Amino acid sequence: MLTRVLHTLVILLAMTTGTWAAVVEETDIDVRTREIAKTLRCTVCQTESVWESAAPLAQQMREAIRERVAQGQSAEEIRAYFHSRYGDYILMQPTAQGLNWLIWAGPFALLVLGGIFLYRALNRWVAQSPAPAPEPLSPVDDRSRDRLDRELHRTAPP
Repeated sequence: MLTRVLHTLVILLAMTTGTWAAVVEETDIDVRTREIAKTLRCTVCQTESVWESAAPLAQQMREAIRERVAQGQSAEEIRAYFHSRYGDYILMQPTAQGLNWLIWAGPFALLVLGGIFLYRALNRWVAQSPAPAPEPLSPVDDRSRDRLDRELHRTAPP
């Protein structure tokens, strides 16, 4: 009886928790602010975007983004504004131009160069160490042959 009451209470609590949740209405400005803030790096946290960071500077940057979106500026204009103030570092995904090409292409170039180096080293290693030739078998003398015959006749089934 007690378990039934407890089960019923648990089910009722599980069903009513959704009614306490608040519905958040997002405006177009909020959506655009979030999308732009996700592409900019927080200068305090360094590994988080402006949207994810809880630093006071990130909050100020989100407000600046919101104001510029409300003024009607495009996402590119807003990113260009922050880029002019903070440089390439502010972008979560740096542009692929100038020395940044090295960042984008460097890992792939190193992978290809490492593969070429490994291929050449393995080829040289295999060419330098040929497989050892098998030693020639020595012929069996008469005494050993007689012993082998005896052993085979002893183990052979009748």
